[in-house]
Amino acid sequence: MSDGIYDNVIRTETEGENRERVEMTVAIYESADCVKEHDFRTETNTHQPPQHTGDSVKVISSRAAVVCLVLLCVLLLTAVIVLYVYIDTNYTVDRDELQTKITNLTEERDQLLITNKYLKTEKDQLEIQNQKLTNEKRELSKNVDQLQQKNNDLQNILQKMSGCTYYKSRFYFISSEKKSWSESRQDCKDRGADLIIINNKEKQDLVKQMSVDKYVWIGLTDIDVEGKWKWVNGSSLTSGFWNLVEPNGHRGENCVVSYTSKWYDYPCNDPFHSICEKSISNE
Repeated sequence: MSDGIYDNVIRTETEGENRERVEMTVAIYESADCVKEHDFRTETNTHQPPQHTGDSVKVISSRAAVVCLVLLCVLLLTAVIVLYVYIDTNYTVDRDELQTKITNLTEERDQLLITNKYLKTEKDQLEIQNQKLTNEKRELSKNVDQLQQKNNDLQNILQKMSGCTYYKSRFYFISSEKKSWSESRQDCKDRGADLIIINNKEKQDLVKQMSVDKYVWIGLTDIDVEGKWKWVNGSSLTSGFWNLVEPNGHRGENCVVSYTSKWYDYPCNDPFHSICEKSISNE
């Protein structure tokens, strides 16, 4: 009886243990199969080209194309950025150089404008000065001609008036012959002169010095209008050096002689010496 119970117990334990061993063996094999399948897939993916279906190939090709396109875009963008930076840098340098050149040219232009304005002003001044010099030259030429003419006239006067006296730009000549007032005046005119005009004391003293003790005709007469004394140049007498009782107008005394610093009226036909006067300036 006890042996039968013991056998049952042993059988029962043996069956239980066998079942557990079978289950463990199955689990081990299943694990081994999973590992083998995993290693096989891994090795196959690593060393052998994958076996894909048509749809898988299309997906992989699309992904490769996208990747290539992205890489191409990245490269293109990088090239564009590099090119932009290069162009911008060169443009900035060129722009700065151009701006510097423009600034220099502007300054040169402004300087040239100032110089041109200065030269124009100087040119205008030179033209004005040249015009003045031209006018002065013309005037000098005219003066030279006039001086030459005066010199010629003077030479003629000197030839005609030998023994004349020079006083304050005028020549004075006392005649050696006695003639009437009209003849004496004509003789002076023939010499390029006229009878003397005495309008101040200096000239009266000169007449006294030249005539000494002679009566000399002077260029004063009232032959046109009685009592209105005029000089030979047409000017009226304003003051004179008359003797106390002169002029008295006796016997048609319409012409004047000077004697010892005094004036006397005498008939114009009486013969006396005369003093001629010639102005160098043709006054």
